[in-house]
Amino acid sequence: MNPISLIFLAFAMSTDAFAAALGKGASLHKPRFAEALRTGLIFGVIETITPIIGWGIGQVAARFVESWDHWIAFVLLLGLGLHMIYNGMKHDDAEVEKPNQHSFFILAVTAFATSIDALAVGVGLAFVDVNILVAATAIGLATTVMVTIGVMLGRVLGAVVGKRAEMVGGVVLMVVGAAILYEHLSAM
Repeated sequence: MNPISLIFLAFAMSTDAFAAALGKGASLHKPRFAEALRTGLIFGVIETITPIIGWGIGQVAARFVESWDHWIAFVLLLGLGLHMIYNGMKHDDAEVEKPNQHSFFILAVTAFATSIDALAVGVGLAFVDVNILVAATAIGLATTVMVTIGVMLGRVLGAVVGKRAEMVGGVVLMVVGAAILYEHLSAM
């Protein structure tokens, strides 16, 4: 794989994580750069690991992962999105303030849900002459940068949207999940 293709692949793999990061940033109370970087690193590490796992799976059972990756991502993102919408509807701004940071667990689940496609790409890379460690590192670095920027941009979105920012973030996650599902189903 040539370097230009690798860069394109890395940023393409990070676009859904970027969209999720916008929602995560919007649902926080004025996230600082340190929180944006923490979120970026969590997403980046997971996005680095999943293509390596996919590559390993590709050596064994490529068809199974390729057939179900879009459904797994859709269900995880739909569930997280509905949970965020529910939380946005049940709390009144006067009673509950936005958190300063998200829990590691929530960020890790969201990162995993948005990296299912990277797992599938890893499966595909098992059949191409590519150094999987270089490709996975490029994907992880691109994701770290994109998610960090996304959280900081989400801060602006949160200020504009106000008390419904968490609901907007939930809708964004659901749209990302639906887009992943649509992309795979329309390709059939």
